[in-house]
Amino acid sequence: QVQLVESGGGLVQPGGSLRLSCAVSGRTVSTLAMAWFRQPPGKEREFVAAMKRVGGTSYAADVVKGRFTISRDNGKNTAYLRMSNLDPEDTANYYCAAGTGSPITSSLGLRSTYDYWGQGTQVIVSS
Repeated sequence: QVQLVESGGGLVQPGGSLRLSCAVSGRTVSTLAMAWFRQPPGKEREFVAAMKRVGGTSYAADVVKGRFTISRDNGKNTAYLRMSNLDPEDTANYYCAAGTGSPITSSLGLRSTYDYWGQGTQVIVSS
């Protein structure tokens, strides 16, 4: 059974940076498609970024492209979301997700693509 545990959230000022971590257990992170989603207060959960398990190609939603980067460390069996130039609109609970398949690019942003989810970590961007 795959388990995901997020960490690294917190309060940050606008323009600041944070790195979220997703510790993976039960399976090697390089054998999983990994993704980050977020759920702003009162809104639906939305796709942020994903990385394919084969080749490690990464993708990001247009709203965060150029500011957020997904990565993984196979040695630490952990995925990361590096966030920079944060805006109050980035305030949300951030969730790590993992999938055991090999999704096509167009399905990386779908919640149904992923088999496992973490409990989330809260990010608040405020001065």
